Amino acid sequence: MDKAKLLQINRLRRRARVRARVSGTALKPRLNVARSLYGVFVQLIDDTAGKTILSLHSKTLSKVKLDDVGERKGKVALSYITGRKLAEMALEKKIAEAVFDRSSYKYHGRISAVAEGARAGGLKF
Repeated sequence: MDKAKLLQINRLRRRARVRARVSGTALKPRLNVARSLYGVFVQLIDDTAGKTILSLHSKTLSKVKLDDVGERKGKVALSYITGRKLAEMALEKKIAEAVFDRSSYKYHGRISAVAEGARAGGLKF
């Protein structure tokens, strides 16, 4: 088996393992993170109703001034801001807690920056 196929299989296994344990409700939705080459997509999802409550893409925040990001740079800083903005939007909708769904990604880099930003914005995991 070639290396690319093995990496894909491992990623799908990791995703299934995470999704088997993580589920969101209306009071405690699932914060899903999807990563692309250009940015991150974050969503708050109510799995019982099958609806997306909030959705945000880092590309929409690319013109936002990057302040209070610490030593983060580039896409990691933008991911942090995206997580913080999503948390602020969630608090406006009276959502204070969420379940973090990292999907098939390791909790590292941009994925952890989204989580740290959401925590800094007031969302509890």
